[in-house]
Amino acid sequence: MSTAERPGTAERPPAAAPGAARGPSRRAVLGGAGAGLAVGAAGGAWGGRASAQAPAAGAGAAPGGARVPFHGARQGGIVEPAQARVEWAAFDLLSSTRRDGLAALLRGWSAAAARMAAGEPAAEGENQIALDAGPSSLTVTFGFGATLFDKAGLADRRPEALAALPAFPGDALDPARSDGDLWVQVGADDALVAVHALRVLVRLATGLAAPRWLMSGFARTPGATPHPMTGRNLMGQVDGTNNPRPQDEGFAATVFATGPDWMAGGSYAVLRRIRMLLEGWDTLPLERQERIVGRRKSDGAPLSGGPDAVERTPVDLAATHPDGTLAIAPDAHVRVAAAASNGGAAMLRRGFSFHDGLLPDGSPDAGLLFAAYQADPARGFVPVQQRLARGDGLSRYLRHEASALFAVPPGAPEGGYVGQPLLEG
Repeated sequence: MSTAERPGTAERPPAAAPGAARGPSRRAVLGGAGAGLAVGAAGGAWGGRASAQAPAAGAGAAPGGARVPFHGARQGGIVEPAQARVEWAAFDLLSSTRRDGLAALLRGWSAAAARMAAGEPAAEGENQIALDAGPSSLTVTFGFGATLFDKAGLADRRPEALAALPAFPGDALDPARSDGDLWVQVGADDALVAVHALRVLVRLATGLAAPRWLMSGFARTPGATPHPMTGRNLMGQVDGTNNPRPQDEGFAATVFATGPDWMAGGSYAVLRRIRMLLEGWDTLPLERQERIVGRRKSDGAPLSGGPDAVERTPVDLAATHPDGTLAIAPDAHVRVAAAASNGGAAMLRRGFSFHDGLLPDGSPDAGLLFAAYQADPARGFVPVQQRLARGDGLSRYLRHEASALFAVPPGAPEGGYVGQPLLEG
């Protein structure tokens, strides 16, 4: 599903040329025109950018004016291109919050998100820290954790696809930074806009839900390259080449759920905080890094394609060198993560880098905030991650430190709120 297929979704414009006029005030109702890492390089596991790139809206358009309407058949922040900044937050309901309180929270969150996505103040008397910025492609996405259903008296409506993820070899998960009753994803092409929106939502949750954990990530800023390019992760690899695209056959069946009734058209998001062991990775010779990934570092071309290969050259897992050895090593990430190696399992990957300073030993606390959207995690993320954990050469340079799974309901119509069919059905 492309952004054009999501009712009312505007295309994102290209970045403004140097010296271009500033975009309109955030108080205006802005019209806009506006799309892991395998650990980015592969075809089925980690991801960079959701491939929903829209046509350019015209030279000189200011990126701050790009608008993605909140209301629609599906929530924003799934198929649109990953913005330059993301804020993730999980919340736990207070013990006093029941079904009616949850409905009130989601009603307030949805109304505020709709106003901010339109470039309007979230409420009278807000702190106005994003007053001078346009909506900057702001999207706000809500998800429900498995524990929410018992607390809200909805255990009989919890979908089977929310079953707990299995333990994977090598996981080093921190429970304090995992799971949660509710999840909010805020994305924007301006960091101040994203942080402001998150602060608004945290304030609106007062008395109903408390923050459990917060995470911040970033991606390439629109206009940072002379022409649109696949982004890179902190390992320097081109990241997200073979992500499923909305125009691909079977895209909707891969990404969007068909039921239960209140989830039809929604998706399931698996989240992982993946720390990269960059000090070790950076000491490897280039040839060794490329062998581990299965792609050239310079341009992302697969090692199976020869000197004339480009990023989009299909990976040939059967290709061999003249001496008969495989061009793509048996434990190369692109081989182990490929859909062909995992019974066709696939997901829509949406990844952001993070850099949270230094650990006590002086190594960088940096890596990937990875989200995978799929119709059913048991047929998407789970089989791929099980194979990666057992046989991916890249895994020795990664640590999965946090994990969560959320049901992401379909979008809300004008006048409605996300989750309304569940809570009022």
